[in-house]
Amino acid sequence: MWERVNANFRLTDEQIRRFRDVGFVVLDRITGDEEVERLRGIFDRLFATSAGRDRGRQFDLAGTDEEGRPPVLPQILNPVEFAPELAETQFRVAALAIARQLLGPEAEPWFEHAILKPPGYGAPTPWHQDEAHRSDGGVDYEQVSIWMPLQEATAENGCMQFIPKSHLGPVLAHRSPGNDPRVMALECIGGFDGANSVLCPLPPGGATVHHARTLHQAGANTSGIPRRAYILAFRGKVTPNPAFEGYRWNAEKTTAAQARGKAWENRGGAAGRLVRRAGAFVARVRDKAAGLLRG
Repeated sequence: MWERVNANFRLTDEQIRRFRDVGFVVLDRITGDEEVERLRGIFDRLFATSAGRDRGRQFDLAGTDEEGRPPVLPQILNPVEFAPELAETQFRVAALAIARQLLGPEAEPWFEHAILKPPGYGAPTPWHQDEAHRSDGGVDYEQVSIWMPLQEATAENGCMQFIPKSHLGPVLAHRSPGNDPRVMALECIGGFDGANSVLCPLPPGGATVHHARTLHQAGANTSGIPRRAYILAFRGKVTPNPAFEGYRWNAEKTTAAQARGKAWENRGGAAGRLVRRAGAFVARVRDKAAGLLRG
């Protein structure tokens, strides 16, 4: 069933209108139970084996990422590099279809990440805008993120929370949490009012879709089970913007993950990165071709 549905996943006119109006939309279901269970197993394996940590791809998003200290908010950037089977999921098919409805036919996969909030002590994700993480100067584009929990997402374990219409304004000022550049996450310090924020609990396999400027956060995991989330990000048409040089708060980062990544490249990892980038390009071309065939 889900293969047939996801290949032609369509948002309703009302869902598209809501996304444009408030900056996010909630979907009760984006993939099936069997795939969610399979993804849970993949995520548990990747986090248990510290996949990507040696090259700076797995790190503690909310801590200083010191060796020997349990991470409070572990994240893996582009987990598909360490589990190629993630490239062949119905979630990915549906997410790309949604992105192209919202951003246009030029929309393409941009990056992805896996997040784990350990039971009982998983840290909150600070209020932030995804666009504040951008460091690729010289261009402009719109971006959307599609966030899917691999178990029930609740207020107790850290479901998503959004501020409606915050995407209609600019990117606000951000900084490293606690003003500590060793922490990878960002927290918004610009003027905003979270009093009207909306909690978005979800069943496993549901999803939220939000604009890159929509202010959002996710609470701590005070429950007794891990909270896992899989996020796929897409960007739309890219246009030149020579005035944009990236955001200074990203340039100020001095994280342990960055140091590990640099050391990995110095050991010859850069050659492998070129191969993976070539593979990612081929995957994007394949996705575009598939979209044309379906269209």
